[in-house]
Amino acid sequence: MDPASLETLTSARRSLRASVDKSKSIAAALDRAGPRLDEIHQRLPSLEAAVRPIRAAKEALTSVGGHIDRAVGPAAAVLRVFDAVHGLERPLLSDQIRSDLPGYLSVLKRLEEALRFLSDNCGLAVQWLDDIVEYLEENSVADARYVAELKRSLKVLHESQASEDAQSRLDGGLLIASLERLESEFRRLLEENSVPLSMSPSQPSDQHRIIAPSPIPTHAIQKLFMILERLTANGRLERCVSIYVDVRSANVRASLKGLDLEYLEITAADIDVVQSVETHIERWGRHLEFAVKHLFEAEYKLCSDVFGGDAWSECFARVAAGAGILAFLKFGMTVTEAKDDPIKLLKLLDIFTSLNKLRLDFNRLFGGKACLEIQNFTRDLIKRVVEGACKIFWELLVQVELQRQMPPPADGAVPRLVSFVTDYCNRLIGDDYRPVLTQVLVIHRSWKHERFQERLLDDAVLNIVGALEQNFEVWSKGYDDQVLSYLFMMNVHHHFYKAVKGTRLGELLGEAWLKEHEQYKDYYVAMYLRESWGKLPTSLSREGLIMCSGGRATARDLVKKRLKEFNEKFDQMFKKQSNWVVSDRDLREKTCQMVVQAIVPVYRSYMQNYGPLVEQDASAAKYAKYTAQALEKMLGSLFQLKPGRNASFKTPRHSNGKFENVVVNPSKYCTAPTVV
Repeated sequence: MDPASLETLTSARRSLRASVDKSKSIAAALDRAGPRLDEIHQRLPSLEAAVRPIRAAKEALTSVGGHIDRAVGPAAAVLRVFDAVHGLERPLLSDQIRSDLPGYLSVLKRLEEALRFLSDNCGLAVQWLDDIVEYLEENSVADARYVAELKRSLKVLHESQASEDAQSRLDGGLLIASLERLESEFRRLLEENSVPLSMSPSQPSDQHRIIAPSPIPTHAIQKLFMILERLTANGRLERCVSIYVDVRSANVRASLKGLDLEYLEITAADIDVVQSVETHIERWGRHLEFAVKHLFEAEYKLCSDVFGGDAWSECFARVAAGAGILAFLKFGMTVTEAKDDPIKLLKLLDIFTSLNKLRLDFNRLFGGKACLEIQNFTRDLIKRVVEGACKIFWELLVQVELQRQMPPPADGAVPRLVSFVTDYCNRLIGDDYRPVLTQVLVIHRSWKHERFQERLLDDAVLNIVGALEQNFEVWSKGYDDQVLSYLFMMNVHHHFYKAVKGTRLGELLGEAWLKEHEQYKDYYVAMYLRESWGKLPTSLSREGLIMCSGGRATARDLVKKRLKEFNEKFDQMFKKQSNWVVSDRDLREKTCQMVVQAIVPVYRSYMQNYGPLVEQDASAAKYAKYTAQALEKMLGSLFQLKPGRNASFKTPRHSNGKFENVVVNPSKYCTAPTVV
């Protein structure tokens, strides 16, 4: 092959190789361009959307900027406030609340202002965004998918605003957490400054008057008021009141606990008669006065200082109820449900006295609308006390008259009823009870629209005394032994005279009445002596002995006969009257002395003159049985109270139970019928 052909082949070979290499390069470039084309294909829709505004109306494109600026401006302001709210989280959740309460409240107030801004403007910002989205959609300025995404976001914002916890969504619950911390601080301040009194049941009432609860310091009250102001502004007043009531009522209960008030829990079923709880009633009056004048008075002032405005009265009413004021009133109500008897009348008057003494305090402390339950309970208690006291008082006369059916005391002593009624009437018209009973009667008659007569109480007492005097006559006729009847009448008239002389009842009855009973006593003493011991000396008659014609033996027989008759009558009379009682010591001694004077001088004289006739006889002891000294000693021992016996008789148990308990413990209520 010639050189020219070879050169041509070589040149063609190089050209082919270059073409092959270029084809490979193009193939490699095509391989690399495939993914990029796919990417471009995928981006075409967004590119189309991006260039769509270019195809939109010129007016829409011109105004869209202003719409966007107006919508974004409020939204940006809301976002800046959101950032500020998150910046308050740290101080509000720190311990600043204790160390710097004013600073903490200042931060909290900023949070409240920020939340108010958000609450007022979030809706406006969302509305602006709604408008711009609507504009974009209507004018096809933005891609439909982009608009749809915006609509979904705005829907979430609308739903968030409409939810019940929209407020917490604004701050992530920061305000609620801060307010709960304030409530905890409110409780802590109250608890740390609420110190119960250290009381004991044995402390006398005069010490109570100088004891007062430790007041909450002024700086603590100021803090409480500041906290209360912020909590009230956030609708948490009721929760503050509940915390306050819980802490302060517990503090009052703790103060009262030391007084041992378990008796307040007694029910009507636990009370047989009022006497069984009489000591409790006395303590009740002192404890109620202490609770009202000191504990509740202090709570009243504190509620006013802390709450002020209209809330404090409701708060105080709840503190008083929670502390136990109703328990005091319920105890009084329980006493009114006990069986009626004379002692219950006195106790009802005691209850009325305690309530009346506190009337002004009750009206001032519990006179508001919030204390309606306490007012109603108090009015009901007073009504039942007044009606119960009047009912018993007007039945006293009937109850005294009912005692006539009972047999008189077998020993002739003064019936306990006599002592009880005289002392009882004295107490009713004495300085302690007369003003109270008069007031109760006036109130009761005013309820019935009846006038109160000035002598109503005195006339009622005189009628009771008159009924008791009639009982004497009836009882005296119940004795089979007339002599014992005289002794009984001697006893009761003397006791009546002595028991009322120098007393209010004696002044009411008058001097003539007293003298009449003294005369009755003297009359029955004389009748008693005449019909009993006064007959005995006739057995020692000297008839037939001075000029005895039968000689010494006949005189001796006559003396023996008369001494035997005297001894038999004396022994019989002494044995019988040894069981009789003269209740009053002075009257007993005087009566015994009169008996001695009636018997012993006659006997002594008789034995001096005629005793020698029988003293030398073998049976002398049978006839000269007593010496004058022995008779005097025996007669001087008459009418004594025997151990374990009472100068009384048992009162009847009527179905209404009025006087059945008079004898339970008379020493506490009436003059002792016997002085030993």
